[in-house]
Amino acid sequence: MIQILKIWILQLMTNYLKICIIFFLAFFSIANAKPIIKARTAILVDYHTGKILYELQPDHSIHPASMTKIMTAIIAFDLLKDNKISLSDKVTISDKAWRMSQAGYSSMFIMVNDEITIENLLKGIIVSSGNDACVALAEGIAGTEENFVHLMNDKAQEIGMTSTNFANTSGINNPDNYSTVRDIALMSKYLIKNYPIYYEYFKETEFTWERTGGNPITQGNRNSLLYKNLGVDGIKTGHLAVEGYSLASSIKKNERRLIAVGSGFKTNSLRTSQSRKLLSWGLTNTETFEISKKNKTVFEINTWLGKEQITKGHTKEDVYTTINKKDLRGFEVLLEYDGPLKAPIMKNEEIAAIKIYNKKKLIRSIPVYAVEKVKKINFLLSLLTSFNYMIWGDA
Repeated sequence: MIQILKIWILQLMTNYLKICIIFFLAFFSIANAKPIIKARTAILVDYHTGKILYELQPDHSIHPASMTKIMTAIIAFDLLKDNKISLSDKVTISDKAWRMSQAGYSSMFIMVNDEITIENLLKGIIVSSGNDACVALAEGIAGTEENFVHLMNDKAQEIGMTSTNFANTSGINNPDNYSTVRDIALMSKYLIKNYPIYYEYFKETEFTWERTGGNPITQGNRNSLLYKNLGVDGIKTGHLAVEGYSLASSIKKNERRLIAVGSGFKTNSLRTSQSRKLLSWGLTNTETFEISKKNKTVFEINTWLGKEQITKGHTKEDVYTTINKKDLRGFEVLLEYDGPLKAPIMKNEEIAAIKIYNKKKLIRSIPVYAVEKVKKINFLLSLLTSFNYMIWGDA
């Protein structure tokens, strides 16, 4: 009887252990499973590596609505960078621009014939999503909105937005104003990378315009994620009846940044909750590592027969890699070279390679170049060094 009881207890413990293992594996699988996002199309991209962490029909054509205004701002930022315009330059408001504020669209509420600075128009576009400010900025910079749209499309091609065409500066209804979440993410990365100072406008939560013809009007940024203390610092919302709600958003945690774009959300609250869900999943389940900074991170490699015993190497690009956290144990970064390196070594000569492996599989190789020239020692000293090496095995 005692023996039977022992066997029964052992079986019970074995079954319990099996259940625990199954539960753990199921929980781990669920935690790492890609989220279900209630949108028509969406994408999540790591800013530093460009790796796509999540995609839902990313090439489905959309009407970008007010996400169009990201490109409108970029054109102005380009001209500011080239000193062709300044933030203090003033634009005289046309009747066409003013009428946009009277047509029921999102507006900055500008007045006809008023003179408004480029900076205030940009804030009216970025924070208040003013369609009237878009037309005014376009006319002030390019003469007409149509001329400005040409600049936008040229820039889209330059960036690599192959599935995009802009038909206006604001994103209001027009069948010829179309894009994809993949292209919007690409445009967003360009904005953040090239204009970090001006990008600060995109995290402002409100903007007040006083010269409305009546009382001052304060409007809050429509990007609800900015108010939730998550690390979200942009970018732009959108809404059209034919498209639903859309959002290009970006989150920064320490040095890491993710960009999410979604469109076809059925409600404003879903736009917020689903974008937050996507960003949170990316931060929780993936990790990005900085391997090397362009011309800054230094790798030291032994030399042979050189006037310097060590040669320094660096990469000519920033090197990051993004992996799923479940793959961390199989992640390796190695500096590989045939060494010691024999002098002479020329400046910018390729002397090594950074090899990134995941589960022993090479996923990327990045060349390392010599920082400085290393001259060869004279003939007699080289003979002595070679003899020393033959005797003592010490270079």
